[in-house]
Amino acid sequence: MGQEAKLALSGHVLMENRNGLCLDISISQADGRAERREALRMLKRQRESGFSPATLGADRGYDAADFVRDVYVEGVVPHVARKRRHFSVDARLARQVGYLHSHRCRKKVEEILGWMKTVGGLRKTRYRGVARTQLCAYFTGAAYNLLRMSLLIWSAA
Repeated sequence: MGQEAKLALSGHVLMENRNGLCLDISISQADGRAERREALRMLKRQRESGFSPATLGADRGYDAADFVRDVYVEGVVPHVARKRRHFSVDARLARQVGYLHSHRCRKKVEEILGWMKTVGGLRKTRYRGVARTQLCAYFTGAAYNLLRMSLLIWSAA
């Protein structure tokens, strides 16, 4: 009792930009490089299932030369926010309208993560291990998508 919490797991979400739906969610050991590794894994899983995204939006933490190169290898254009110095994204790409739109939409992923933490109960998980927490995250992501789709249908009517 009275000790600090130690970060052991991290959650990652792949979101569809148009409607803000959660396409994939991944739980991994928090080690400092898990974000980029899991983003590539989720991207590969989507491509294997038949979905081929054209772009991948991400924040500045993903602006690393090896990640940008690997995303290009997957046949996807990386819309990664550029660091102030030593950025990996080409300046021509950063001037395109789609790049700017992608950066406005990528903030919606924070809504997914916030909902999963507050409503879905993933702020402090009650499960031990990556596999059990991953299963809980899948259920939470499915619940979020059902709620989001009902709101989209309600707003369209």
